Amino acid sequence: MISIVVPTLGRPSLPVLLDALPRDVEVLVVDDRADPGEPLTVPDHAAVVKGPARGPAAARNAGWRVARHDWVVFLDDDVLPGPFWAERLAEDLYRAGPRVGGVQGVVCVPLPEDRRPTDWERVTAGLADGRWITADMAYRRAALAAVGGFDERLPRAFREDAELAFRVRRAGWQLQIGNRKILHPVRPETPWVSLRTQRGNADDALLRRLYGRRWRDLLEIPPGRRPRHTAITGLLAAALVTGVAAAVTGKRALALAAAASATGWAAGTGEFAAARIVPGPRDRPEVTTMLVTSAAIPPVAVAHWLRGWWRWRAARPVPAGLVAEAVPA
Repeated sequence: MISIVVPTLGRPSLPVLLDALPRDVEVLVVDDRADPGEPLTVPDHAAVVKGPARGPAAARNAGWRVARHDWVVFLDDDVLPGPFWAERLAEDLYRAGPRVGGVQGVVCVPLPEDRRPTDWERVTAGLADGRWITADMAYRRAALAAVGGFDERLPRAFREDAELAFRVRRAGWQLQIGNRKILHPVRPETPWVSLRTQRGNADDALLRRLYGRRWRDLLEIPPGRRPRHTAITGLLAAALVTGVAAAVTGKRALALAAAASATGWAAGTGEFAAARIVPGPRDRPEVTTMLVTSAAIPPVAVAHWLRGWWRWRAARPVPAGLVAEAVPA
């Protein structure tokens, strides 16, 4: 039997998803709003669970811990099941051997056909290549219990799914890709969404503390641009410091050092902006946004990384679950 857990902040897409889910399975909607206001309106086949309002990891834990069945399917509240999703879900789980602890659905992100995708659209499209993402991920309850569920120190929908998948596999379970498909539309966002998402660098700092230098390899996360962001930010800081010193002292050597650092910063920022502009629609709003945010992202990313590195300086891996379930031989 199957339980479906949907954490939500009350997005308008939630009713559409709930109406598309099967009526013969347990559907648990985790209301994770800090200030709920009006109660969520859900169909008769769904039940509402009060979430702790500490992010999706904690909300999913609240959901699976009250779920009644052996398989728990996590869905985002802005996805849409593909054709025959319920039937293919049942087939995916039926085919899962006893050592399989989780089965991921195939994520499809629709992109515009009449123009090149924007930076944000391309970021969202990256979900289609993500490993073990909880947009549509089914776990055995036994596997979740064995590892203690999601790490609630990860407060965003960012890395918490990959971190859980690593611990599940380390505990001896296997993960696999199923045949069911879900549609993950690109949600509307402000032009400055790329700056807000830099907060995830603090979560990366936690994972670096927990798993060491190889954390990206262990969690199957592609390389990022943080080394380049750090270099660009260092050049900017050097240009500012030596520029002020040159103005105060009048020394030509300091002025030359400031100019060299500023040139390096401009070159690095230009490369970053070009890497984001070239694949996109290249219209005026997109180009303007990319130029501004490409200058701001490196120092913002480094600041969030340093904040996380300090905050999690004493972090230790999450302990195993209270229910120790052995992996079948």
